[in-house]
Amino acid sequence: MSSSRFVITVIGLDRVGIVAGISRVMAEHSVNIADIRQTIMGDLFTMFMLAEVKSNEFGLPAFKDAMSAIGTELGVQVIVQHEDVFRFMHRI
Repeated sequence: MSSSRFVITVIGLDRVGIVAGISRVMAEHSVNIADIRQTIMGDLFTMFMLAEVKSNEFGLPAFKDAMSAIGTELGVQVIVQHEDVFRFMHRI
């Protein structure tokens, strides 16, 4: 069994159900939350998660599509990046 880690970013106007909707989709894809940070700045909701999946059958494209769909439903932007890609893009 292999393990992959992802950084999930959620940004948008605050409303009820964002965390519930995002975590529901993650659970449906057997994605675990390894770390989570969330804040509300005025009416802007931001959440950053380090997520992990331990399955050889995990499909990243399907997961990204599902996260994008729930983001659209909730009115937020959801970005899913493999941890290695995130680190490469944000190195100093």
